[in-house]
Amino acid sequence: MKSRVWTMIDFDASGMQSDFARVPFSSDTSAYGWIPVPMLCFKGGEGPTALLTAGTHGDEYEGQVALRKLARELSKTELRGRVIILPALNQPAVRAGRRNSPLDGGNLNRVFPGNPEGGPTAMIAHYVATELFPRADLVIDLHSGGSSLDYLPVALARPGHTETKSEAIRRLLQSFGAPYSVMTDGAGGGAGGTLYAAAEQHGIPALTTELGSGSTLSETGLAIAESGLRRVLRDYGIAPNIEAPEPSGTRLVRFIGPSGSIYSPRNGFFDPRAKPGEKVAVGQIAGYIHPLDDALVQPLELTFTVAGIVTFRRFPTLTSTGDALFGLMTEAET
Repeated sequence: MKSRVWTMIDFDASGMQSDFARVPFSSDTSAYGWIPVPMLCFKGGEGPTALLTAGTHGDEYEGQVALRKLARELSKTELRGRVIILPALNQPAVRAGRRNSPLDGGNLNRVFPGNPEGGPTAMIAHYVATELFPRADLVIDLHSGGSSLDYLPVALARPGHTETKSEAIRRLLQSFGAPYSVMTDGAGGGAGGTLYAAAEQHGIPALTTELGSGSTLSETGLAIAESGLRRVLRDYGIAPNIEAPEPSGTRLVRFIGPSGSIYSPRNGFFDPRAKPGEKVAVGQIAGYIHPLDDALVQPLELTFTVAGIVTFRRFPTLTSTGDALFGLMTEAET
């Protein structure tokens, strides 16, 4: 079905263009209105197209800032290809500073390939999948831990359906050059509905990231995003003259999965005893849950049941039953 979202950008025109992906939305205050999702298109000579997105979750800021800084740089950079940038893809969530859209509760990174007849979140996903993916030769969707997770800086990608596609994805990971690179099937993270998984289904090399923690801006995560984006645009010949630091190398790892995760067994205050990047052993104390209602009750002790490297831990102290507290990864087999 044809997308109901539209834009005034001519993707085939040379130069820089700035407009919106206009998402129809009828509200109490605007019966025939639309949601303005910012979009920029930069086109030079013949060459590949990079589709770069952030703000898929509104409370993740490293990618949003990195893409805004990159856009200003590209306005004065020679291009031999095309760059399409959407720095606030889920604009309603971005404006609210929330993970999910306040308009329909939608998690944009769980609804791909979307639905043109659905709510705003599903319509945005459908527009990306049907109008932007066909134009893209590579996709980068920048994420961070957001309000709930303290995340080790990683890039993630799906493995690809053929050896040729797998090689293309590994090339993209190497070029981006995050400290850690994860090949993942998406288990535990919305395997089928994410933007980068949908891009892989279209045969497009794609990666996503986790670059920060909390409702703030990580200086380290921002630097990784900026450097990685520049390297990719340089290495793929889209912006061959753009300055980019050489990568220090990326370590290939894999998530251990649910067996390597710790979830809160009860409501309480989370008192962690391990940090992202730390190597932990079986039986090592992970932290404690202090009960809310009885200050005299001993806290519940949590221990790691497998060994690995802490990939993320919960950021807020107040926790509820079922909240993810820790996730682990391990070195990948080569």
